[in-house]
Amino acid sequence: MNTASTDDLETLLARTAAHDQRAFAELYRRISGRLFGVCLRMLRDAGEAEEVLQEVFITVWRRAGGFDPRRAAAATWLVALTRNKAIDRLRQRRESAPADPIDLEQLADLRDGQPEQAEADQDYRRLLRCMEELDPKHRRSVREAFFSGATYMELAMRCQVPLGTMKSWIRRALLQLRTCLET
Repeated sequence: MNTASTDDLETLLARTAAHDQRAFAELYRRISGRLFGVCLRMLRDAGEAEEVLQEVFITVWRRAGGFDPRRAAAATWLVALTRNKAIDRLRQRRESAPADPIDLEQLADLRDGQPEQAEADQDYRRLLRCMEELDPKHRRSVREAFFSGATYMELAMRCQVPLGTMKSWIRRALLQLRTCLET
């Protein structure tokens, strides 16, 4: 059985940076299901999710050399890249984010059962626990910003608070999450 540890993903990214097509294909095989899940959750359209996933992997092929394992784990870097591409797509179609916050616990887990899933599930549960420690309005703002691509301005208008207040809420919430996740 093939295990897809974080080290393996880092190695595959390094080999992809050297334009190793086999490494790129293996990277795709190991992580594409998880990244597709991120796209689908954010875009809520399978066709668009597939298009964005393709854009993600084109970017990975071109920018794998920019990955720095000292700054983030390989999976984290790939998910962040995917999230940013999905946000770009949301903004391109100028679709407003859903009025209701996304309930992370209700999202289907669309990963394809890779061995790294156990570690990812543990990280996910830790994130949920840390999110629950946030003030409810801050938690909602962070969820909407990160899972629907809402801008600070959109969030401020929805919550009927000044833009600076919204930025402060999200900054404080992210700092609190970082502290919680590091313990």
